[in-house]
Amino acid sequence: MTATSDATPVSNEDRTALTDTVTRFARTEIAPHVDAWDAAGEFPRSLYRRAADLGLLGLGYPEQYGGTPASYLLRLPLWRALSRHGASGGVLASLLSHNIGLPPVLAHGSDAVRAEVIPPVLAGEQIAALAITEPGGGSDVAQLKTTARREGDEYLVNGEKVFITSGMRADWITVAVRTGDAGSKGSGGISMLLIPGHSAGLSRSKLDKMGWLCSDTAHLRFDNVRVPVRYLLGEEGAGFRIIMANFNGERFGLAASALGFAEACYDEALAWARQRKTFGAALVEHQVIRHKLVDMQMRIQSTAAWCEFVAAQADAGRAGDAAPGRPKPHQPPWGAATHAQQGSVGADSAWVVQVCLLKNHATQTMQFCADQAVQILGGMGFMRGTVSERIYREVKVMMIGGGAEEIMKDLAAKQLGI
Repeated sequence: MTATSDATPVSNEDRTALTDTVTRFARTEIAPHVDAWDAAGEFPRSLYRRAADLGLLGLGYPEQYGGTPASYLLRLPLWRALSRHGASGGVLASLLSHNIGLPPVLAHGSDAVRAEVIPPVLAGEQIAALAITEPGGGSDVAQLKTTARREGDEYLVNGEKVFITSGMRADWITVAVRTGDAGSKGSGGISMLLIPGHSAGLSRSKLDKMGWLCSDTAHLRFDNVRVPVRYLLGEEGAGFRIIMANFNGERFGLAASALGFAEACYDEALAWARQRKTFGAALVEHQVIRHKLVDMQMRIQSTAAWCEFVAAQADAGRAGDAAPGRPKPHQPPWGAATHAQQGSVGADSAWVVQVCLLKNHATQTMQFCADQAVQILGGMGFMRGTVSERIYREVKVMMIGGGAEEIMKDLAAKQLGI
């Protein structure tokens, strides 16, 4: 869930102003409608335009494409406030799906392709998505099977992708494919290809989920889909490196969002505890409830401090991000990599460790706070329409998406030399 980084210093006033803007947007444009959107299985496309009008979709992108360059420290309030006050992972995931679909285009697309694709997405007129996971595997990216065989000035794409956020209505899909010889294996044969959503031979089917009900999630099938060679991102065979670099920002965005969702659970639990009476006293007057709320705050505050630290480290250049819009020179030489090394390419290994550990800590904080909030709400916490019930169902996808807990631990261990 991230765009490119820009280490320009940011003031507390800027962050406060952005937080206020996002909070108002989430409270007025999202929160009142989430239950209806969940029931409908989607939210209106007009929400993209309204978010774009406030500059939220373009945060972190170059001005020439309609964006606003922004550091990690400035983008942190966007993810946190949108999650806390919108309280819907489904809205967050689809509304910001361009932040995992566009960065490879920005960093590795030609000038013409970037000018064609990025402005309408940042304006909320079109939707971008990322397609990596396949029915046969997720975290082991080096084993993907979707092929792209070159025929003259086109690639012929065949294969499947699954669990694709915004997959049903994406206008642009950044897809990981296997190029080169038909028998190529491992990370060296992977490339990134931008596929227009209207392409003949592309079919989509909607997936039903436990949570994120208003986010469209799709199974994509590519049956002899012809894609112009100009939509190749970077060089053939360099796709694995692009994917791994993209994971870093996505994982940080997930951590920041998990923090906001944890805060949303705390907010609801505290409000309920203050007004709900049992045995002649408000719930909050019972020590056991106060302790639950304090335990939630302990985890929230540690996660918030860690997010601030990791964001500051990224803005200091530890993330290895490109700015603005092109890969940094002198990146580490490309080589074969296993899934345990995901995210290490182009970034400081110590920062990768922090991102991995932070993602696990933040999503565990979200899990703990959702559980405690449902417990404090009691029977009401089991009812549809409460924030905590919705977030409780959404916890697991946050702990799995962008790299499951086990992958994060393995990657961190590798970077630490364990």
